[in-house]
Order: sequence, then structure tokens, then C-alpha cells
Amino acid sequence: MTPPRPPDGSSASLSIVIPFYNEENNVRPLLEELREVCQGLRDSAEVVLVNDGSTDATAEEIDRWAREWPAVRAVHFLTNQGQAAALYHGLQLCLGGTIVTLDGDGQNNPHDIPRLLDALEGVDMVAGVRANRQDSRLRLAMSRFANAVRSKILGDGIRDTGCTLKAFRSEVVGSFLPIRTMYSFMAAMAVNAGYRIKQVEVTHRARTRGTSKYGLGAFLWRPLADMLGLLWFFRRRISCRIETRP
Repeated sequence: MTPPRPPDGSSASLSIVIPFYNEENNVRPLLEELREVCQGLRDSAEVVLVNDGSTDATAEEIDRWAREWPAVRAVHFLTNQGQAAALYHGLQLCLGGTIVTLDGDGQNNPHDIPRLLDALEGVDMVAGVRANRQDSRLRLAMSRFANAVRSKILGDGIRDTGCTLKAFRSEVVGSFLPIRTMYSFMAAMAVNAGYRIKQVEVTHRARTRGTSKYGLGAFLWRPLADMLGLLWFFRRRISCRIETRP
């Protein structure tokens, strides 16, 4: 279902997109933090919540927030399609000229959002780099290996592709390809399309509720296959940004 436009017809200047999959216990604490952050922002914000076919009470929690907080717009996938699909669809619904993305598992800190927005001055995207990561040794090792391989092959200079916390101008969305591992390559796609990127360290918190949805396949084999396809595409794409002068 497509989330309705804001009832007053106004358009937000900032859109925040959060995908959720079986995160019923994380919805409320995360959105309580986010609402506090949004109250301190200079710009008006909308919050697009995408329920990726959850089988727990995530849908009910999201709908409850859509009723309680006018800034929230909710969309529900009938079946689980994956984080990339949820992010991509949410991005297509954004009204704001600036977009922020973050995970629904509570490990991204909403209080980092103002710092990312400040860092966006003079660039097109700010990509979060998780400092002092609160993950298992195996997960950290897998992530470091995947980042090293990707950086070597694509030459994008991105230090942490697994951090969903990003801020970017709405035009950057046009550089994203709707592939299953899009979340791992959003910054790389933007770099290849000629957009200016800055990387900023952000807080990373341990997961305290729910369980991780990503295993070895999500970290290594699927991104590897898509990375090879992107390498071909990056070398073959026509990419030019134009400037209109009076």
C-alpha cells in the first residue's frame, strides 16, 4: 500500500527512510529518539517507515506511530522483499530535497543525524562510518573482508558500506540501481555517477532487541556477485552531470 501524502498538502524539506523487518520491539524506542531529534532540526521532516513483510507485530507498531505522529507515513510490503527493496521503494516516495536513511534495528543512533546534515554542506552525500562497532568478531571480520575486496575492485574509497546511516540530496537517488544488495553499494553508485561524497564517523550501538537478519550469504556471496555486475556497469555507463548557465 502506498502511504498517503501529508493531509495538509505541505511538503517536507527532509525525508527520513527506515526499513523494518520483524523489529516489533525496536519500533517505539527508535521512533521516540527520532521524534526528539526531529523536534530540534531546522527543517521540517517526514518519516517514511517501510514494513518489509514482517510476520510479527511490526506492522501494528508502525501504524500506531502513523496515527500518533503526523510526520510519519507508513507503507507495508505484503511479503518480505529484503532491505534493498524496502529502501529503494521508500526512497521513491520521499518528498524532501534531502534524504536520510537508517536501519530499524536500533543500532544506528538518530542523534547523529544533525551532524550528517551539517556535513552535507558542499557535498552531495555523507556516508556514515561506524566507529567502535558493537558486533561479534565474526561479523566484524566478514565486514572488513567484504569492504577490502569491494574497495580494491571498485576503487570507490568507501570505508564502511554496511552503515545504512546516510544523508544525501534527493537527486542522488537517480544513481541507485534496484539490485538486491543496493544497501551495500549506495555510496559506490553515487561516486561512480560523479557525486561528491564525504565520510563521517557515527555511533554504533549493540543490538539489544530482536535478532540480526543477515548471515554469510548477505555479507559475502551475494554482494560479490552484484559487485562484479556493477564493475561491468561502471565501466560501460554513460555518466555526465551538467551545469545550466544563464
